[in-house]
Amino acid sequence: MGFYERVVLPRVVDRVIGTRAVAEERHLALAEVSGRVLELGFGSGLNLPHYPSSVSQLFAIDPTDTGAKMAKDRIAAAPFPVEFAPLRGEELPFGEGEFDGVVATFTLCTIPGVEQALSEARRVLRPSGRLYFLEHGRSDDPAVHRLQVRLRSVWAFIGGGCQLDRDVPGLVEGAGFRLGPVERYESEGPRFAAPRFRGWAEK
Repeated sequence: MGFYERVVLPRVVDRVIGTRAVAEERHLALAEVSGRVLELGFGSGLNLPHYPSSVSQLFAIDPTDTGAKMAKDRIAAAPFPVEFAPLRGEELPFGEGEFDGVVATFTLCTIPGVEQALSEARRVLRPSGRLYFLEHGRSDDPAVHRLQVRLRSVWAFIGGGCQLDRDVPGLVEGAGFRLGPVERYESEGPRFAAPRFRGWAEK
């Protein structure tokens, strides 16, 4: 992982998805999270203020620890213990059924082995545990999807591997989860990056 991915990109992402509008989306996505939770792609800890009081403990992972250093104050202010480790989602060092919930926000777009990461997330969830997600992804509009495909390589280069057009609900379901309610909507900003998927899926 180069200097750009380790040092520059985490700060760019913090600004781009650290807006008030995205904060409202996070609040809705995390409203029902509870118990012992694993967060994939912790970044700079932007989710921390939006976890409800029902969360008892958070294990946060990210391939780089730059974001965790940026999140020092957010971690200190959290009303529950937060343990961070620089890990990849494809290789989780946890036993089966250790967590009540797994959270992924603006993360599944970037994980290289996203299918393996989702399989691992399902493995570490207790029976009937839930994966909560808030992601961008493939547009249902054929014209916008064609634009996403054209921009795929450039966007991945700029965004540290971020894929514009992943079928998030399809990936989650393909990993063996049972999809709960999933809200599909568009956020503000360019249409190629606007499609959103917010919901949960059960083991």
